[in-house]
Amino acid sequence: MASFVYTARDSKGKAVTGQVEAGNESAAADLLRRRSYLPLTILRQAEPAKAGLAQLEFWQAKVSLTDLIMLSRQMYSLMKAGIPIVRAIEGLSQSTSSKKLQQVLTELVEQLQNGRTLSVALAEHPKVFSRLMVSLVHVGENTGRLDEAFLQLTYYFEQELETRKQIKQATRYPIFVMLTLVVALFILNLAVIPQFAAMFARFNTELPWSTKALLSSSEFFVAYWPLILIVMVGSTVALRRYITTEDGRVAWGRWKLRFPIIGSVIYRATLGRFARSFGMMLKAGVPMTSALTLVSDAVDNEYLGEKIRDMRRNIERGESLLRVSQQSQMFTPLVLQMIAVGEETGAMDDMLAEVAGFYEREVAFDLKSLTAKIEPILIAIVAVMVLILALGIFTPMWDMLNAYKGSSG
Repeated sequence: MASFVYTARDSKGKAVTGQVEAGNESAAADLLRRRSYLPLTILRQAEPAKAGLAQLEFWQAKVSLTDLIMLSRQMYSLMKAGIPIVRAIEGLSQSTSSKKLQQVLTELVEQLQNGRTLSVALAEHPKVFSRLMVSLVHVGENTGRLDEAFLQLTYYFEQELETRKQIKQATRYPIFVMLTLVVALFILNLAVIPQFAAMFARFNTELPWSTKALLSSSEFFVAYWPLILIVMVGSTVALRRYITTEDGRVAWGRWKLRFPIIGSVIYRATLGRFARSFGMMLKAGVPMTSALTLVSDAVDNEYLGEKIRDMRRNIERGESLLRVSQQSQMFTPLVLQMIAVGEETGAMDDMLAEVAGFYEREVAFDLKSLTAKIEPILIAIVAVMVLILALGIFTPMWDMLNAYKGSSG
């Protein structure tokens, strides 16, 4: 349990300060609200003694989405059958094949036996259980429908896994081709072209521009290939560190949505994730403003997350969901019309499920044709490389052959 120092106001408006233990800031805020406090600031206290252990977590195995699907499905069945929570989780910890999940479930059992609720225990493992999952479980506990909460999580995780598989399958081919081209570029410049350069050097002839360009490129690679590798690795590390910063996450999220061809697919897949998770939270009974806060983290895109948080702030000022959705400029007119119908009929969760299905069908269709769209571009890149190589290597050889025939005649 982490320790947090807070400042808040009690039910009479009096300022109070203190310290609480919770899994994260959200859990600490929930704990303070249950004490009838209005949180103003919540600051996590440093834990230097655990710094070494925190660094080791990088090397530990992670709990996969498939593991979470199985956990949610099994918890639904066990809760539906009336099995006590402690006994259910204890049994799952002994049957799971994931060592990391087994360790987490064992810790959950200990925390439940110490009197904590399941949602509070889950909140202490933010790298395994998202805030969205913790909130749904919390609502399920308070309403007595914990089995339905796990059933909703099962559907959500399954759809998320399917979307990820589709995107990976569609991008696997172009990524493989681009990596192959990079490797081929190094091999040609370091091993192939130098052989021809030695042959051309024996003939004192004027070389065409394409050959000169190839020879210059090869000389640069031969002379500086260690530096090129260092720059490539350093740029990758610097980029990864940059996108872990607040500004970097926003910029990376914006860049992903504007990337040619694949950007529109990622954009619609993210909006589908937003609609699916937002509708699920509303159906579970989570207040709209709290649901938007949780969904802004669930979309896994900080750029759109900022827009969603702006929507929440405008709703807190008294504006309608349709109005703030129009202001965000995130949705198509058809989706805005569905949101308007949802507000009028009071069936917003059902309309959001329809919106999610609409985006997911579009994404599935685009992903099927994505390879066909990318193939011509990749073929053109390969063709240009082959053309430059052919012009640079074979043109001077033809000139030498013609000069030799002329001298022989």
